[in-house]
Amino acid sequence: MDDKRILGYAPLRMTSTEFLQQLINGLSLGAFYALIALGYTMVYGVLRFINFAHGDVFMIGAFCGYYLSPRLLPHFTGWMTPLGPISVLVLTMLICALLGIAIEKIAYRPLRSRPKLTVLITAIGVSLFLEYGGQFVFGADPKSFPELMPDRPLEGTGALTITTIQLAAFIVTISLLVALTFIVKRTRLGMAMRALSNNATAAALMGVNIDTVVSFTFGLGSALAGAGGILFALSYPSIDPLMGLLPGIKAFVAAVLGGIGNIPGAAVGGIVLGVVETFVGGSAFSTYRDAIAFALLIIILLFRPTGIFGRAQIEKV
Repeated sequence: MDDKRILGYAPLRMTSTEFLQQLINGLSLGAFYALIALGYTMVYGVLRFINFAHGDVFMIGAFCGYYLSPRLLPHFTGWMTPLGPISVLVLTMLICALLGIAIEKIAYRPLRSRPKLTVLITAIGVSLFLEYGGQFVFGADPKSFPELMPDRPLEGTGALTITTIQLAAFIVTISLLVALTFIVKRTRLGMAMRALSNNATAAALMGVNIDTVVSFTFGLGSALAGAGGILFALSYPSIDPLMGLLPGIKAFVAAVLGGIGNIPGAAVGGIVLGVVETFVGGSAFSTYRDAIAFALLIIILLFRPTGIFGRAQIEKV
C-alpha cells in the first residue's frame, strides 16, 4: 500500500469527480463565511471600525436555533412541515438583529466620537462578555444541534454527493445576498447607509438620522450572522459558547480578502476562503487547514491591502 495512504494523507492527484466534490464542499463552507463577512463589511463601510463581537452573534444565532427548534417545529406538520425550519431561521435572524442593535446602542454609540482604538478595545470586551456570558447561560459543554431538516444526499447527482443541507445553505445565502443588495441599492435606508459611508457629515447635514442608520446596519449584519449560525450548526451539529471565535476571525479575513467595506467583495472573499480551506483540508497539508486563513490575510495585506474589489482611498488631513 502507498506510504501516503498509510499515513492518512490524501493523494496529491485527484480525479475530476474528487475535484468537483471538494469544490462543492468548499462552496458550502464559504457560504457560512460569506454570511458572517457581510456583517463585518457593512459595519466597517458605515463606521470604519471592526466589530469583533460579530462572530459571537453568530454563536448566539446557533443557540437560538437550538432552543427554538423543539418549541416551534412540533407546530408545523403535514404540508406545513417545510415552514418549520423557515420560522426558526426568521425568528433567529430577528433575535440576532435586536441583539446587534442593543450592542450598538449600549456599547458603541457612547464611544462614537472617541478614538477608533477605544471602540476596538470595547468590541473585544463585548466579544468576551458574550462568550463567557454564553458559558454562564448555556453551559460550557458542547450541545448537539437538533435536526431542523433531514440531511440526505440528493438524487441524480451521479458520483457527486450534494446533501439537502448544502443545497439549503446555497439557496439561503444567495437569497439573503440578493435581499441585502436590494436593500442597499433600492431602499431609502440603503441610500442613507451609502451616504453615511461616503461622508457622514454631509449625510447629517442632509437630514439623515445617523443613529437610525447605524442601528439598522448593525441589526441587518447581525441578522445575517444569525442565519449563518443556523446553517453552520446544521452542517456541524455540535455547538458551544466559543464556537464563533474561529469562524468569526476567518470571516473577517474573508471580508479583508474581498475588500473590506465592499458587499459583493465580502461574499466572494467568503467563497474563496471556503474553497481554498477545503482543498487544503483534502491535501497532504490538512494539518494547516486553519492556518491558511491567516496566511491569506498576510498575503493580501502585503500585495493588495485593499482586497480583491477594494479601492484605495485618499484621506485628507
